[in-house]
Amino acid sequence: MAAPRWETDFGAEGGLFRRLRAAAAADWAGYTWHPFVQRLSDGTLPLPAFRTYLVQDYLFLIHFARAKALAVVKGESLAAMRDKAAAVLAILDETKLHLKYCAGWGLSEADVVATPESAETVSYTRWVLDRGLAGDILDLEVALVPCTVGYGEVALRILADPARRIDANPYQSWIDTYGAEDYQAMARAAAARIDALGVSHGGEARFARLAADFAEAARLEQRFWQQGLQA
Repeated sequence: MAAPRWETDFGAEGGLFRRLRAAAAADWAGYTWHPFVQRLSDGTLPLPAFRTYLVQDYLFLIHFARAKALAVVKGESLAAMRDKAAAVLAILDETKLHLKYCAGWGLSEADVVATPESAETVSYTRWVLDRGLAGDILDLEVALVPCTVGYGEVALRILADPARRIDANPYQSWIDTYGAEDYQAMARAAAARIDALGVSHGGEARFARLAADFAEAARLEQRFWQQGLQA
């Protein structure tokens, strides 16, 4: 029986990304198939939970852009610096689109920007920045990659879910965003970059610390979902 796509699409066999994912298997599964995700899939997620998530996700994006900007500073080459600079601009543009998406769910821009960051958002975003400031580009990218690749895997899991609500699922637009080929390609590229950095930056010798960081990011992602359920 063939392995599901989310186990084979991201990273190369034997590469650093898949090794990190395997080492954090329980935490990773708890993130990518969290009850919040399952209820997105079957369409039963309460609207207040999704709205809470949307607002905090906007606030998260601001700090995600800052972390990508730090990757410009930490970049190992001019080509890498250019790629990361482009990623910063893309995320800043995404914040505008995110506000428009929020408006479709009854959340005004004024309401979104006036909302304080939750403890879960603060703890996750500042932890990522701390790992980047304390380490090199590989440390930073390992802290960042669970977000990028994880959402790609979440979408694949939902699309394969026998319990998925296909007709009139209120969250279909969200599922479509992360299941789209452009996002999936970005997630695959992020995993491939971890594999490449693992070779160039001594990933094998540092595996224990990198694995601990990867698992912590997965746990922080779980808490990010959970705050929505507790809304």
